[in-house]
Amino acid sequence: MAKIVIAEDEPDIRQLVLFTLQFAGHTVIPTANGEEALNTVQKVLPELVLLDIRMPRLSGFEVCRAIKSDPRTQHIPVLFVSAKGQDADIQMGMEAGATDYVLKPFSPDDLIQRVKNALGK
Repeated sequence: MAKIVIAEDEPDIRQLVLFTLQFAGHTVIPTANGEEALNTVQKVLPELVLLDIRMPRLSGFEVCRAIKSDPRTQHIPVLFVSAKGQDADIQMGMEAGATDYVLKPFSPDDLIQRVKNALGK
């Protein structure tokens, strides 16, 4: 399955996403803030990145823009997983280069399906 970096500063949600994606057979690399996520993406070159929007150090938007502006990582699909569900937030996420935008709270089945779609499987 896929190697996925997740960036989520809330430990309970990070664990839920980690467990859900591992259960679906993926290798998951959890990070707790935007800076750590970006460094990890640049090191491991995952097949997918899941980002929260509001995080310490760098926001999800900033991380997504950095991923999409680097020729080594610009091909990696990015999914936002956020409680910020206003149309403007979703539009900003898509304009930053996201493939999809998943609203919290989410069902594990929905998250697994959205990940499959982003990976083209």
